[in-house]
Amino acid sequence: MNIFLFLGALNGFLSVALGAFGAHVLERKLDPGALEIWQTGVKYEMFHAAALLAVGILAGKHPENPLLNWSGWLFFAGIIIFSGSLYILSASGFRALGAVTPVGGVCFLIAWLLLMIASAKLG
Repeated sequence: MNIFLFLGALNGFLSVALGAFGAHVLERKLDPGALEIWQTGVKYEMFHAAALLAVGILAGKHPENPLLNWSGWLFFAGIIIFSGSLYILSASGFRALGAVTPVGGVCFLIAWLLLMIASAKLG
């Protein structure tokens, strides 16, 4: 099994499901600001699910490249930390999680950087 293809597909699925949940259930329960935070989590989860799919495809063709592996795991960690903290923050109002969210953003940035370096070495 290609773990990054699986995780990309899983997070794409979850992003759609959580987006629909936000639009149809949480819309009546959350204030507009909290709902916007929820949708930001959904949007970033979907963007990075697509990135995981790309990493999965590249890693399948170039399994010897460790930068692709690191990039994939950092994308996944970023989704959990960034989007996950936004979901919990918006649903619970627990503002302290706002301090955790940037850690997920840093994971995303490093993952993109590693993907750039890996792709430069591939071609």
